[in-house]
Amino acid sequence: MMLTIRTAFLSSLLLLAACSNDGSTSSSSLPASETLTKTFGSSVNMNALPNYSAQPIPAYITKDNSAGNSITNAKAMLGRVLFYDKHLSTNNTVACASCHIQKFAFGDTATASIGVNGSTGRHSMRLINSRFANEARFFWDERAATLEAQTTRPMQDHNEMGYSGANGDPSLNDLIAKLQLLDYYQELFQTVYGTPTITETRMQECLAQFIRSIQSFDSKYDIGRAAAGNDQVPFTNFSMLENDGKNLFFAPPQFDGTGTRIAGGAGCAGCHAGPEFDIDPRSLNNGVIGSFSGSPDPLVTRAPSLRDVVRADGVSNGPFMHIGISNQLMTVINHYNKISIAGNPNIDPRLRPAGNPQNLNLSQQEKDALVAFIRTLAGTNVYTDSKWSNPFVK
Repeated sequence: MMLTIRTAFLSSLLLLAACSNDGSTSSSSLPASETLTKTFGSSVNMNALPNYSAQPIPAYITKDNSAGNSITNAKAMLGRVLFYDKHLSTNNTVACASCHIQKFAFGDTATASIGVNGSTGRHSMRLINSRFANEARFFWDERAATLEAQTTRPMQDHNEMGYSGANGDPSLNDLIAKLQLLDYYQELFQTVYGTPTITETRMQECLAQFIRSIQSFDSKYDIGRAAAGNDQVPFTNFSMLENDGKNLFFAPPQFDGTGTRIAGGAGCAGCHAGPEFDIDPRSLNNGVIGSFSGSPDPLVTRAPSLRDVVRADGVSNGPFMHIGISNQLMTVINHYNKISIAGNPNIDPRLRPAGNPQNLNLSQQEKDALVAFIRTLAGTNVYTDSKWSNPFVK
């Protein structure tokens, strides 16, 4: 009897020793797992976790919305499994990764992504560098106050993943009960949290950590920025056209009384400030108020980072803006060149100088320069790095 008690006590000590201060268990003390190996092969090994938590970040990148949920390797790995798992939809056909695809900078080339009961209401937003922004709110209309809150909303959408809990749909609690029966989640949650219990909060925490770990800082822009020290001087690795585009992007425009630019740049950085190129949290609608239903949609006030909006070869990672207006950057430049404010009470004031619709009056050479600069924001590693890939592919 005494031996049994002592053994149980030692086992408890070992479990406590394996737990890190953030509630995650240390991978170094965990045995090899037949369950995880059978399901994932070598792609999910809690004894040899990828580096999610200590990736190199350029010194000039200062924005970070991960306060209160710092990235840990174990939780980000669990988030990766959840992100790619089609069991999170009612018919086991749709995962988060179905609409946020790695080879498209975690966006979608479809104008509207397809869910279990239809298509999404807006184009799926790219998830590149979601962490590196002053904007903490998510969705095109910013209805989620945090990335954590955003992560489980698609699961609870009737069209997307089907666990809405309304009109005959099962609820999120039904999804959790379903996941609780999967052996690999029993093991993963036990390993990460010390108990196998799945909760919405735990799912949100891990999914948000994985998404925030997806970063891209190996672009032509980053090489130039690291060498130059700031955005105001010419980058030696840029062409003349790219440097001209950079100047136009960052310099604010000067308008006459009709809203027509008479000097200065295009002012893109007013809403997409470098070096992160995220959206300004104060931004209102950008002048696009269309919708898939045909009704006006003026509440769109958010946008993803402009990093990796296209690949280095200029091919887009999906159509732009919330209704996928085009795959061509020139179409976007033309939109901002001459804004329409008709029927749009929520237009951003920076697009209606002195109450007039913006007319940047850009020449074709200036437009070409802006396109050339935006192409320099494309990285390479994010499209292929295995730590962000599908763990279910052995």
